[in-house]
Amino acid sequence: MTDGSPVKELRLVVTAEDYDAALRFYRDVLGLTERAAFASDGGRVTILEAGRATLELTDPNHAAFIDDVEVGRRVAGHVRVAFQVDDSAATTERLAAAGADVVAGPTRTPWNSLNSRLEAPGALQLTLFTELGE
Repeated sequence: MTDGSPVKELRLVVTAEDYDAALRFYRDVLGLTERAAFASDGGRVTILEAGRATLELTDPNHAAFIDDVEVGRRVAGHVRVAFQVDDSAATTERLAAAGADVVAGPTRTPWNSLNSRLEAPGALQLTLFTELGE
């Protein structure tokens, strides 16, 4: 994609205390493709492909609105990761079975998507969303 932007990739870096559990969760259960893996002096890093990346900036009032729609109360910190998936309900079940805590199950939003909220390995709050179309 050559849209003229000087930024070519957005990379979210998560430091996970249980690296192996987080890697299993995101790569093997959620299905992110491994692009590269490196090790040095007892440390490891894996870069996982997550499709197209966007940076969503919100003010505190709208963040509270999103939490209210998806969860019913304010729960997210200042960082939350959203993954667009084909079936947010099935993916929520699969990730919960792999150790994610479901904060709120799939909910139809005013912007016509089916969103769920999870607390995932690496202390990362996730939104899974499926666009429902017209």
